[in-house]
Amino acid sequence: MVAHANNLSTAAAPATGQPLLVPLQCGCPSGSPNSYAPMQYQIASGDTYWIISTTKLQNLTQYQAVERVNPTLVPTNLDVGTMVTFPIFCQCPAAADNATALVTYVMQPGDTYSTIAAAFSVDAQSLVSLNGPEPRTQQFAEILVPLRRQVPGWLPPIVLRNNASATPAAPPPSASPNATVVRNDRNGVVTGLAVGLGVVGALWLLQMLLLACLCRRLRANGRRGDAVLSGDGVEGGVFAKGSSAAAAGGGERFLVSDMSEWLDKYRVFTVEELERGTGGFDDAHLVNGSVYKANIDGLVFAVKKMKWDACEELKILQKVNHSNLVKLEGFCIDSATGDCYLVYEYVENGSLDLWLLDRDHARRLNWRARLHIALDLAHGLQYIHEHTWPRVVHKDMKSSNVLLDARMRAKIANFGLAKTGHNAITTHIVGTQGYIAPEYLADGLVTTKIDVFAYGVVLLELVSGREAADESGEPLWADAEDRVFRGRDERLEARVAAWMDPALAEQTCPLGSVATVVSVARACLHKDPSKRPSMVDVAYTLSKADEHFADYSGESVSVDGSGEIAAR
Repeated sequence: MVAHANNLSTAAAPATGQPLLVPLQCGCPSGSPNSYAPMQYQIASGDTYWIISTTKLQNLTQYQAVERVNPTLVPTNLDVGTMVTFPIFCQCPAAADNATALVTYVMQPGDTYSTIAAAFSVDAQSLVSLNGPEPRTQQFAEILVPLRRQVPGWLPPIVLRNNASATPAAPPPSASPNATVVRNDRNGVVTGLAVGLGVVGALWLLQMLLLACLCRRLRANGRRGDAVLSGDGVEGGVFAKGSSAAAAGGGERFLVSDMSEWLDKYRVFTVEELERGTGGFDDAHLVNGSVYKANIDGLVFAVKKMKWDACEELKILQKVNHSNLVKLEGFCIDSATGDCYLVYEYVENGSLDLWLLDRDHARRLNWRARLHIALDLAHGLQYIHEHTWPRVVHKDMKSSNVLLDARMRAKIANFGLAKTGHNAITTHIVGTQGYIAPEYLADGLVTTKIDVFAYGVVLLELVSGREAADESGEPLWADAEDRVFRGRDERLEARVAAWMDPALAEQTCPLGSVATVVSVARACLHKDPSKRPSMVDVAYTLSKADEHFADYSGESVSVDGSGEIAAR
């Protein structure tokens, strides 16, 4: 099968440094929700999961994932001759990936996005779109590399031949395999995993038709088209000149996404509008990070300036619409610089973390307001988990991504790390210390339950007024586990009273209500993700707590233009 995949005779000896395709069956074996190719390995003397994963398999899997797919085996007590399933990470390309295959590539010493992109004849921006910003610790990190219309010349002839025709080649007798790209150098380094290599000539034809429709629509939209179009083509999700020339020049530029689907749904801003509205992106307009406050045509917006392709974030934002999610108002793409701008509604009172950490603000944020914030966030997460398809996982739930409006109601912001789909494994771990679920940190397992875990941390922040991790790096949930969660339930309120925010202790705050929220947080923070509640359950429980608290003074709060909280 290896010889067939590489157009070699069975007696041929691969040359030193020659890449090879090793066909693998990628799927979800034995009902597993995670996509991988199972490889059977017989344990020899001295073998461990970690040694096999990092040496013989060259980090194409991780020992934690091996433990997960072999639940009946004890990793520290493996007998010689035992057969173990090693899950080789793989992922099939979706239509949105605009690729013939996704190669799972293990970054080697000296690799960068630029060098990898050049080797695979793709644009570096596409690596950012698939994997996020370049990892700080690059060595042996796994990234996805898209193979598109033009396949690199160094790949085996079977790939080049398949991609030269719009007609699929006859499949082998077994199901169409995925393939592992192996560099057969003297160290036997495995350099990548190619998934679902095949023919999609029809897809490229469809893309060309979409591009033609896009150009016609842009011409018909006049000024709106001028806001994003500075030439005749699209490069890396950014409109640019000379796409046809680029396509002929080695396949270095590709059509990453068809932006036309968003032109009628969102306002397309010009760069000039954004620069005028932000005073040339002056620091005086800077809200936080790369977000600026803009005044445009008498309206106030929040402008997020990005150096990477915003197409994935746009794809997610255009499918959601909920009062507890920050609303996207429009976008802008500067083809001259490659900058992308997402324009959101402006949420007046800033992020929750600033309110909790500022003592004056925290004193004015009473328990009723905090309980409403918790309920708002539960409704927002319930919406993206239960009412979108494929399901959306936010992946970056934290108090700094919670914005408060004029009525002190909460909205979830920043979908830059969000992913569609459910139950996947990634080796590109991203997130904020103190909020990352243990199974995601250990195994790279992405499910809605990692949002539930992070939500539990935010609940603890609302109760304690403290950060998710202290200066020494100890997570807040670990402190709560030691000082609040452990002990008899009848003493829970007493433990909560000693642990909660002093600003709340100064108020006549009902400890029963606070203890209810702490109990919800404890359930959300369960180390076993299968035992964490869904956001439906969380929202229901908090709604009942809110009803029981309805007679408490200070029914609700709002903030006037001066920033003072007033009861209503």
